[in-house]
Amino acid sequence: MTPPPGWYRDPSAPHVERWWDGTAWTDHRRAPQAPVPPTPAPFAPHQAGPGQPAGPRGGSGRARAVALTVAGAVLAGAIGTGAFLLGRDDGGDGGTGGGTRAATAPATGTSAPPITPPTSVPPSSVPPPADDPAVVVDQLNGITLPLPDGWIRPREAADPDLVMSTDGTYDCPGDPGLCRHGRVFSRTATATDATTPKALAESDIATVAGEAYDEDRLGRRPFGGLVSHRVVGSGQIAVAGRAGYYVRWRVTTEKGPGGYVQSLAFPSSVGTGAPVLVRLVFDAGPDGPPLSLMDRITRGIRPVGDADTGGGVGSSIGPGS
Repeated sequence: MTPPPGWYRDPSAPHVERWWDGTAWTDHRRAPQAPVPPTPAPFAPHQAGPGQPAGPRGGSGRARAVALTVAGAVLAGAIGTGAFLLGRDDGGDGGTGGGTRAATAPATGTSAPPITPPTSVPPSSVPPPADDPAVVVDQLNGITLPLPDGWIRPREAADPDLVMSTDGTYDCPGDPGLCRHGRVFSRTATATDATTPKALAESDIATVAGEAYDEDRLGRRPFGGLVSHRVVGSGQIAVAGRAGYYVRWRVTTEKGPGGYVQSLAFPSSVGTGAPVLVRLVFDAGPDGPPLSLMDRITRGIRPVGDADTGGGVGSSIGPGS
């Protein structure tokens, strides 16, 4: 349950309190407040106060005056300390900016809610929109990929780069294990000497084929090993409005029908524009996805937030052309 608005210990600086607005931490901070003694209620005539002898009006008027004076001093000191800290927030500017923040800070509550607030600072960014059921979003590389009918987003995957696959599994024809008929991976290209999408795709395609149909990352050979390959397509293509390059192989395996693998490289449209690699792996044979679907996924890649982007350099060149 989300805690109600109020002052709580700051998770990042436990020696101060910070305002929680009910959904996120704000920039308002203050010194921890000492508990303020409650104002004594007047006693009824001829009724003694706690620990006091019975007498007219329940005790000494001077004692009540001293208690009220002490309580007022504690409250004034706490308010002054809190206003000083709020005024020094965001770099300690003691000028007009600090005064404005102190004047607009939320009022102090009389008691803390019984619910403990989050132990970490909630994100201040606007939450992303709900997932579009027709696309898969790769926020890191700033792209979306069309999600074909019958394909799913990964729930648990040994490879963190896997972004979608065909639903359902089958027994691999080689080493024991479960295989899928179609998979798509997306990753940022790192630790490479390739400086162009063409060079990157041409150097990456062998890795794609090897991990998919020869020996996987766990050292297993789900298809008994890779026998041969032949190039069935390559060329320049526009991807998410950027000039990219693809290479596609048809591979033959020791067991099973083999398959098709493709490496697609292009500059990212976010951040530093680091190169992105999208790898597609389709089983061949009657149970594998149609090769036209590989073309559709390739051409359907878009920048995040721009579903209409297409074309660009090489838009008329690519798979199926």
